[in-house]
Amino acid sequence: MTAGLDTPDRHGRTGLDRHGRDLTGNPRVRVRDVDVLSCDWYVLRKTAFDYQHSDGRWSREQRETYDRGDGATVLLHNTERRTVLLTRQFRLPAYVNGHPDGMLIEAAAGLLDSDAPEGAVRREAAEETGHVIGAPEPVFTVYMSPGSVTERLHFYATPYDPVTTVTDGYGVAEEGEDIATVELPFGEALAMIRSGDIADAKTIMLLQWAALDGPFRHPGPAAHPY
Repeated sequence: MTAGLDTPDRHGRTGLDRHGRDLTGNPRVRVRDVDVLSCDWYVLRKTAFDYQHSDGRWSREQRETYDRGDGATVLLHNTERRTVLLTRQFRLPAYVNGHPDGMLIEAAAGLLDSDAPEGAVRREAAEETGHVIGAPEPVFTVYMSPGSVTERLHFYATPYDPVTTVTDGYGVAEEGEDIATVELPFGEALAMIRSGDIADAKTIMLLQWAALDGPFRHPGPAAHPY
């Protein structure tokens, strides 16, 4: 008996080795076997599949996929002040891969868990910035790292009203979160992409959308923010 397969793991999950076996959308892909390598927190699988190449040849391939669930992120913006409200928190993976201190400036974000995407961004905005937001505007949904990570990230934007609050201490303490808010003039935020001070992909995508097609776009013909 193996946890996560035929008995529940610590998150109550079973059947984790059946994920992807019944896919039929692409006739050039035939899934042959799925091995669960880890299900301690998220799920790491190794999948063997037959793939038909464009010349008709079939080959046996193997890929590892990391399944952490889907997520949602939201850009809080204020057009009157021309500001955006972001967060700063420690990210170990970035720290061990070259970031000077691991403290990344980001848009509020989190996993969906059992929520719908809109509900998730409402939850994360409140937890990470202290703001209760209205109905967020859908922006797009993308695969952030499709070569290895299954996650789809739902992007939103919404206005926020400035409030006088402390600028740190947000996040869920039980999950080890220690999050500060960072309010930036929009032009400064764009400049921080160029300088490398903002290096988080989802945040860069939201800021560029805001400049090109969002609340800070220029009237008339589209202007490149760079």
